[in-house]
Amino acid sequence: MSTDHNHIALNIYNVKNSDHSSSMLKELRQSLSSSQAYRISNSTIRFQTHFVIFVSLIGILFLIVLYNMAYTAPKLVSYGLNHPHDKFVYKLIEPKYPLSQPVSIDNVGIKFRIAIISDLDKASKSQTEKNMWYSYYKKGFLIWYKTNNSIELVWDLEEPKILKSSISMGGRGMELSELVTFNGKIYSFDDRTGIIYSINEDNTVLPWIILMDGNGTDFKGFKSEWATVHNSDLYVGSMGKEWTSSSGKFINNNPMWIKIINKSGHVTHVNWTDNYIAIRKAANINFPGYMIHESCAWSQIHKRWFFLPRRSSSKQYNENDDEYMATNMLISANNNFNNIKVIFCFSTEARNTIILYLEKFGIDFPQLYQFRNYILCFGCHLTYFSTYLLFETYLSFMQTKMFPEHLKVVKFR
Repeated sequence: MSTDHNHIALNIYNVKNSDHSSSMLKELRQSLSSSQAYRISNSTIRFQTHFVIFVSLIGILFLIVLYNMAYTAPKLVSYGLNHPHDKFVYKLIEPKYPLSQPVSIDNVGIKFRIAIISDLDKASKSQTEKNMWYSYYKKGFLIWYKTNNSIELVWDLEEPKILKSSISMGGRGMELSELVTFNGKIYSFDDRTGIIYSINEDNTVLPWIILMDGNGTDFKGFKSEWATVHNSDLYVGSMGKEWTSSSGKFINNNPMWIKIINKSGHVTHVNWTDNYIAIRKAANINFPGYMIHESCAWSQIHKRWFFLPRRSSSKQYNENDDEYMATNMLISANNNFNNIKVIFCFSTEARNTIILYLEKFGIDFPQLYQFRNYILCFGCHLTYFSTYLLFETYLSFMQTKMFPEHLKVVKFR
């Protein structure tokens, strides 16, 4: 009896539960087919579409602003040494030389701002600071008197500034062999490390480019000896002589390559061997004879190259004899080096007829390592020397315990 009652109760529950489920399903169908629910859903979709469009427009506008900011901002990108780009990219600066215009003095002449820099050779290593190399940097004025065609030099009263760097190669560094203005900056060239330094207003130096020897693949700093601006590029050259042993045995032509650097710092390595050979042939010198260059300037007015060779000989190079092979030649060549005349910053206002240069007097032997430096100025034409405008003037303030090997001069600001 008990079992039957339980069975009846279970059946009654199932029937009630079934009725309740049917009622819920009916209500769900009505809810899904309700027009009010459809309208709410459709309104939600329209609202989300507008929101997505609004956010997308804001994002696109932000990307455009960000791109323009990145495009106009100054850039400094290093691709690393020996990378195919082999350059540093800077925001370009309009070329300007000199960095400030010369001052014209009524009925007197023209006043230029100039500077000189020293190459102390082995003596550039500091005796007081560890792992530090230095060079001297001096500023002054050059005044050209038109009335009597003479030159006066007036140096700043302050002591020469000391430029320092901790970068070296083989224990040597800061042997600065040239000074030039290019792309709105003043640059000097270390002939040991191959570094081109920019000289800042506070007399600090900052490496810009490292030039490697020869075609740029040798792990040796390029021995920069001269630099000049040709059109809108910076040309940097070495001594223009075959690299030989101390007795004159040929090793390679690396010093007969030049480097062409554009305003963004891209370096092109160019073989100038034929040009250097043509220059010395014009002076009746053939290999194993040689000619060593440390001065070269391009004249935009004359459209010619000008060289003042340091040493030359019709005989094979010998380290000891070379000390006595000084020259007094002025050589000019057209841009193709097929018109060469044997007869150095130029003065544009004087139509490039005034040459200012520095000379060294001394013997480079260890027991006689004493040098004296002089600055001179003379007038010239393309084919002949005319007259001295400034006779040998001793640069006493640039002497040190070990006298500088070279001094270079440049007009700047």
